[in-house]
Amino acid sequence: MRLGGSLALPIPAGFQFFHSFRGAGVGCPEPAGPTPKADAFCPSTEGNPNGRRKAHDIRLPMRYNPHFKKEAPSMRRLVLLLAVCAFGFSAETKKILLESSDPDLVKELQSASSKAIVIPITDKNVMQEIGDADAFIGDIRPEEVRAGKKLQWVQVMSAGVEGVLHLSGGNDLRDSKIILTNNQIVQGPEIADHAMSLLLMLSRHLYTFYEHKRHELWQSPRPYPGIELNGRTAVIIGVGGIGTQIAFRAWAHGMSVIGVDPEDIPYMPVIKKIVKPDQLDEVLPEADVVFVSAPHTPLSHKMMGARQFELMKKDSYFIAVSRGKVYDMNSLVKALERKHLAGAGVDVTDPEPLPKGHPLWKFENVIITPHIAGRSDKDRGRMVGTIKENIRRFVEGQPLLNVVDKQKGY
Repeated sequence: MRLGGSLALPIPAGFQFFHSFRGAGVGCPEPAGPTPKADAFCPSTEGNPNGRRKAHDIRLPMRYNPHFKKEAPSMRRLVLLLAVCAFGFSAETKKILLESSDPDLVKELQSASSKAIVIPITDKNVMQEIGDADAFIGDIRPEEVRAGKKLQWVQVMSAGVEGVLHLSGGNDLRDSKIILTNNQIVQGPEIADHAMSLLLMLSRHLYTFYEHKRHELWQSPRPYPGIELNGRTAVIIGVGGIGTQIAFRAWAHGMSVIGVDPEDIPYMPVIKKIVKPDQLDEVLPEADVVFVSAPHTPLSHKMMGARQFELMKKDSYFIAVSRGKVYDMNSLVKALERKHLAGAGVDVTDPEPLPKGHPLWKFENVIITPHIAGRSDKDRGRMVGTIKENIRRFVEGQPLLNVVDKQKGY
C-alpha cells in the first residue's frame, strides 16, 4: 500500500475481466488534450505495445483527475470497486477453529482481532471446517492435522503438550512445520500455591485434625509431629513456569532450593544450584521434599522410580503437580508402605481418574486432589489473555508466545 496521490491494490487473477470493461458497457470518458493518467477502472496502456491494459495496475485516485469529465461514478463502478476491496480484505482474514462450544469464550477470543474469524467446532463438524483453517485452538488429533492442509498454528489450552505430540497415535504434528504453543507459565501461580499447600498440610499434619473436627474432638497430639520448613532442602524437578514459582515459595519459607532441569536456566537468587536430569540421583539424598513440576516427555517418563524414592531422605515428602507419568506410582506406594516417606501429596496420577481400590487411597498421610491445581479465580483470565495476544500476533505475522519445541516436548 502506497500513501500519496493514489492507492494501489493487488488484484487477484480471478478479476481478469477488468481487461474488457468497455465491452461490458463500463465506459471510460475520453479526455481532451494530453493523455490522462489511469483512473480507477481504466489503467494506463503506456508501455504496452499491444495496447492492453494490465489488470494488476489498477489505481484508485485520491481526487478526480482534472483531465476527465466531472461526472459521478456509475453504480456499476461502485459495486465493482466494493467487490475488489472486499475480496482484498477477506483474503487476509485468518480462520481459527476453537475446540469449545462456550459462546462467551468464542466472543472473547473473537474480540482479539478483526482480521480473524473464530469458529467453534465439535467432533461432528471439525473435519468439515479444518480443510481451509489457518489455526486450531485445543487438543488436535493426528487425522485433523493431516486434513488441515493450511494449518500454520496450534494452541493447546494446557501447559502439557504430550497429548498432541506423544500420546496422540501419530507424529503428524511433531514432524510438521505447524507452530505449537501452550499455556506454560499461565497457571504457574495456582499450581505453585497448590504444591506448597500439599506440603504444608503434610508437614503440619493438618490432615489428622480433619477427623478430629468430624468427631468434635479438641485434642493436641503429644509430641506434636509437625516439622519446620525453615532450613530444609527442596529438590524441584522441572524449573519452568511452574517450578520457578514453587522455588520462590519454598525460598520464602526459608528452604534451600535445588533445581533439576535439562535446560540452562538463567541465574535466580532463590535457587542454590541447578543440575541436569542425569544428576538427579546425586541431589536426591539432600531432599527433605521433592516437587515434580516437569512436563511429561520421553526423557522425563517415570524419572522418579524405585531407585529414586530409595535415595530420598527417610521421612521426606513427595509432591507431584505436573503429570502422573513423570513418577512411578507403584514405587511410590512401596516407599509409603515401608514408611520410608513421611507423606505424599499428588494432584496428578497415572491413570486419571485414580480408580477405586487403588492402594494409594488407603494411606492417611497421602493427600490426593483430582488434577485441579491449576484452577483459581484468575487462571481463566490469564489463559484467555495469552491466547488473545497470540491471535493478535498470528494475524499480524508477529512471533507467538509460549512456542513449544516439538522435538523436546516443552
